[in-house]
Amino acid sequence: MTARVRDPEATKARIFAAAVAEFARYGIAGARIDRIATEAKANKQLIYAYFGNKADLFAHVLGKRMLDLAIAVPVDGDDVEGWMDRLMDYHAAHPELLRLLFWEGIEYGTAELPDEAGRQEHYTRKIAALADAQARGVISDEIPPNDLLFLLVALAGWSTAVPQMRRILIGGGDTDGERVRASIRAAARRLTAR
Repeated sequence: MTARVRDPEATKARIFAAAVAEFARYGIAGARIDRIATEAKANKQLIYAYFGNKADLFAHVLGKRMLDLAIAVPVDGDDVEGWMDRLMDYHAAHPELLRLLFWEGIEYGTAELPDEAGRQEHYTRKIAALADAQARGVISDEIPPNDLLFLLVALAGWSTAVPQMRRILIGGGDTDGERVRASIRAAARRLTAR
């Protein structure tokens, strides 16, 4: 009988995937480390050893998912409409990110976040990309870049974040989806037009 070889990286990856699903479905308060351990085929002690407590694990999961988004879809002040399309596509393919952000908002409200400094750096880079485009005259500087980022991100994500409202207000067909996508691009164009 051969001994099973442990692969810590594979175990961490399984825990991470299980934690993403658990937190996206139940939020921080409702998530259970037992369910994460069962789904990941890992013991609870490993989860705590690798990631700390449940709040630390949530912060790690959300931070990694946000980094994935930043790498996959960087802010593009030179092509706001294209960036909006790519952002909408990303959210449609990865709706768990928006669910995680909503749960974070429910849990923390306006209180300081566990990794707020890192989060500020994350957003500062995105704001700088829009500020640069404004300074170069590519897009309007009527709206401050931090406000503009907030508005554009909200436009791109809301349809995925609240699919029930999208279906009720817009419809559920393919043509309805394309129409709202075109409307979102038009709104982004108007927010940034010189």
